[in-house]
Amino acid sequence: MKRTLTRTALLTGASALALSITACGAEDTASDAADSAGSAASSAAEDAMDGGSSAPSGDSATSTEEPFGEGCTAVPADGEGSFTGMTDDPVATAASNNPVLSTLVQVVLQANLVDTLNSAQDITVIAPANPAFEAVPPDALQAVLADNAQLTAILSHHVIEGRLAPDELAGTHTTLGGDEITIEGSGEDFTVAQTVTGTPASVICGNVQTANATVYIVDQVLAPAGA
Repeated sequence: MKRTLTRTALLTGASALALSITACGAEDTASDAADSAGSAASSAAEDAMDGGSSAPSGDSATSTEEPFGEGCTAVPADGEGSFTGMTDDPVATAASNNPVLSTLVQVVLQANLVDTLNSAQDITVIAPANPAFEAVPPDALQAVLADNAQLTAILSHHVIEGRLAPDELAGTHTTLGGDEITIEGSGEDFTVAQTVTGTPASVICGNVQTANATVYIVDQVLAPAGA
């Protein structure tokens, strides 16, 4: 009888020990799983905050889409004449809201080219800033303004077929007037040799977007061949 009780006690103890080991094992497994889940969640949170270590940075993409050049500081920071405000208007309308291009707008109005520019699809406009017109001798400027055919030819020479991104700007392109314009440079440094004054034009604010055009503001008025 005593032997039977002892054996029963041993079996009971063994069972309890087995249950304890099993419980401990389950707790350890659950703890390991929780630790793994916690680590994964922490890693995911860090990646989300950092933008994801494996995802490409958006800085380079953003920079290529933004206007560039020292002259961009003269463009209004907000309102319809700002870079953001110009994006939803066709190019002649957008320029009319930008004080940097007020003289160009007056000349375009005189040449009756507002509708032509606003209705054109996907163009690139080389837009002379106000100082560009001021650099032209007054007598020469008045002579051009008095000759509508010549004025139209000069303005059309500033419009290129197709929207050109900065990395597409350099080269020889066909203009709205049917002639060609050659632009030299790369990166954010572009020039056009043939101008009304003879001084090469430089892009002072480039890659400005409007609803139907990409605009590059320059510091000289361009001249077509023979002008």
